[in-house]
Amino acid sequence: MTTTIAFDRGGVQSSAKLLREERRRIAPDEPGLVPGGRGWAPAAREMAELCADCPDTIGDVLRMLTRAQKIMDKLPPPTANRVASFNSLYFTITDRVETALRGTGVRDCDFLELLDVEFAKRYFEALRLWGEEDLATPDAWEILFRRAQDHRLSRLAAAMLGVNAHINHDLALALIATWKHLGPPRDELVHPDYLLVNEIFYAEIPALRRRYSTHWQLRIDGLVGDLDDWSQRVLVAATRARAWEQAERLWALRDDEEDLERALLLMDRASAYVGELLITSDGVVNRVGAALRAGRDSFRTGFGRLRGRGAPVG
Repeated sequence: MTTTIAFDRGGVQSSAKLLREERRRIAPDEPGLVPGGRGWAPAAREMAELCADCPDTIGDVLRMLTRAQKIMDKLPPPTANRVASFNSLYFTITDRVETALRGTGVRDCDFLELLDVEFAKRYFEALRLWGEEDLATPDAWEILFRRAQDHRLSRLAAAMLGVNAHINHDLALALIATWKHLGPPRDELVHPDYLLVNEIFYAEIPALRRRYSTHWQLRIDGLVGDLDDWSQRVLVAATRARAWEQAERLWALRDDEEDLERALLLMDRASAYVGELLITSDGVVNRVGAALRAGRDSFRTGFGRLRGRGAPVG
């Protein structure tokens, strides 16, 4: 059932402006963060050829993600490009969705597969726009793309930036495109299939998080036990539920081009702001980890010198 909600044009415009100002306040532009500007050099041609394709099935999506991974693994820094971290995570989740489609637990396979395809199209479109140095690249994706070569950003945070952009920005757009093909939202039939993806995330979260974590992130993960897994399950459930609600609001605006554009701008800027907060928190963990590591190394060095001088120990 589609929810009818009044559109506050003035509130949306002021909120979009405020989010842009707040993002600039917490994350002023860093000179040199994008070597040579936007784009995918030295693999611009390969990326452009990839993004010129248009997937029709979830199998096509998996093949395109595999090609993207090979391209990104060659980009600087070798085998450590930050966008590659998200692409790898995205392949894992999509592969699990494809397996689910071949099973018996999906009620409407057409809906779930088309949603997956429309979802992927938004990612490849963002890759294309960045490759063409187009300023229309969504802010939510620009935050990750401009840090593709930034070794200060952990691979875990990079993967989470991609998840943030894809769910908080792209998912609502993918739902609208799917509804345009298959008809308006039918919560009672397709929503359980939508929630099935949550279950896939829940199952993959622990291994995915540990795949990309730094040493100190793993240490923290061990200290908090299952709390990280639980909190991230809650986060997935909340963000995907919000994406469905956003799609319903945008669906109601689909015939009003100006208001729809205002709403899309606000959604993009809100997603970008969340991304900047993710980067800020990642920087704190990395700085604390670096300080602890430096302290440990200094202690070991000093301790070794004392022992070398024959100083008593204990």
